[in-house]
Amino acid sequence: MSNTQQSGWAGWAVFAGVVLIIVGAINAIFGLAGIVGPDNALYANADSGNIWLFDVSAWGWWHLIVGLVLILVGVFVTRGATWARTIAVIIASLNAISQLATLPYQPLLALAIIGLDVVIIYALVVHGKELRRS
Repeated sequence: MSNTQQSGWAGWAVFAGVVLIIVGAINAIFGLAGIVGPDNALYANADSGNIWLFDVSAWGWWHLIVGLVLILVGVFVTRGATWARTIAVIIASLNAISQLATLPYQPLLALAIIGLDVVIIYALVVHGKELRRS
């Protein structure tokens, strides 16, 4: 028998892990669209073929790599790995910052991803230790 009680907040950390996987999948699809078809409608406003200082295909690779890392870390967060919570906060922060560059081209998607990243960071920073106790 354990003398520690499980708090109801442990669900927030599991929720963050699941949302990490979803955000990672969206990023990976977004990245594949930039790699496969940099001239497609996804980046219709990118007249010069660049997003700020990056080529659209390079930006697609960035999103694909970050998306795959988010999926991998999300799996480990749901399993309760302490290192994964730290990496998840760092990667979610980088993802939110990188979404600012796509804001002029896909404003609703970028704002949705930024919002989900903020929820992930909140859940892991405030309630992440609850997952370890469960």
